Amino acid sequence: MTGPLLVARDGGVLRLTLHRPETLNAITAELRELLITELAGASADPSVRAVLLTGSGRGFCSGADLRSGAPAAGPPVPGDVERMLRTGVQRMVAAVLDCEKPVLAAVNGTAAGVGVHLALACDLVLASDQASFVAAFVRRGLVPDGGGAYLLPRLVGPQRAKELLFFGDKLSAADAERMGLVNLVVPAEELEKTAREWTERLAAGPTRALAMTKRLVNASLESDRAAAFAAEAIAQEVNMTTEDAPEGVRAFVERRPPRFQGR
Repeated sequence: MTGPLLVARDGGVLRLTLHRPETLNAITAELRELLITELAGASADPSVRAVLLTGSGRGFCSGADLRSGAPAAGPPVPGDVERMLRTGVQRMVAAVLDCEKPVLAAVNGTAAGVGVHLALACDLVLASDQASFVAAFVRRGLVPDGGGAYLLPRLVGPQRAKELLFFGDKLSAADAERMGLVNLVVPAEELEKTAREWTERLAAGPTRALAMTKRLVNASLESDRAAAFAAEAIAQEVNMTTEDAPEGVRAFVERRPPRFQGR
């Protein structure tokens, strides 16, 4: 029986496909936990050197599945909602941010609610020209969750973030690219090919150097200059103990392409 997350390997690329097409890949507790487990496993598996995240069918991810699970017996007890978010969708988004391998989102269709934040937590975002982004929380009378109020200001600034979150309007892929939410928009029929090319390039790179670069960039907006410079120097020190760093230097001196092994 096919589950809600399809997992496939292609060389050093781990492909994760949200697979609940009948709901535009809405997130259930089961799907969330599977995704968290796979991302944690990717960090620990030296043979995984890049992760591709996409969706089945017409959608990337329509957000949390509000129809799944048992109906509540009554009003939530104080603390229940906070705990549910902290141990649920916040863990899922954090798993993407904290994955030690570069994660690329191929947004093939609608991304709504926490689906937007799942995509934006990825290191690189490709989008089909048929994709759209909708921060729909305000339409339901809700506060954004899954790290939206953390991610969006860091990508587009506080004023644009408020515009997206206050109105909840649908954003086309082209507009998302103009605002800096998306790295590249491609025709729908080219999304798979482009995503494969980008992840193969990432998988051929110096994996540990990419992991440390990801950590430095993600921490940069919460660090002062002295802390950021110190972290950079330490990362460089650690990276010089890998096999890929001297290989990169040798390749430059010998005027040849480097052959990185991810070690």
